Amino acid sequence: MGPSDPRTVGGEAEQIALDYLRARKLRLIARNFCCRVGEIDLVMEDGHCLVFVEVRYRKPNRFASAALSVNLRKQRKLIKAASFFLCRNAHLADRVMRFDVVALDGPSESKSTLQWLQDAFRP
Repeated sequence: MGPSDPRTVGGEAEQIALDYLRARKLRLIARNFCCRVGEIDLVMEDGHCLVFVEVRYRKPNRFASAALSVNLRKQRKLIKAASFFLCRNAHLADRVMRFDVVALDGPSESKSTLQWLQDAFRP
């Protein structure tokens, strides 16, 4: 895998997002939760709130920014994946929840502008 491999790039972007959110006192519950309908990059806890985080990275020459790339179709997949997560982790189902997006736009993951969109969309 070279540095331009999407899995490597995605993993680096996720780590940047995780470090950023941890510095803001969020606590990691799960990373790369996978199920038959999709994947949730990060599941975190912000106080008593359960936060499902989608991490997106885009180079500047892409058509849409990283934040705009989380379209309605992607949102629906994330909502379904969150439902699966809650079925497997029923002890968390009574929590207040939100969906956040951490968007990185720039020439590389480490030289990107980071934007944290809290409560970016709702089911």
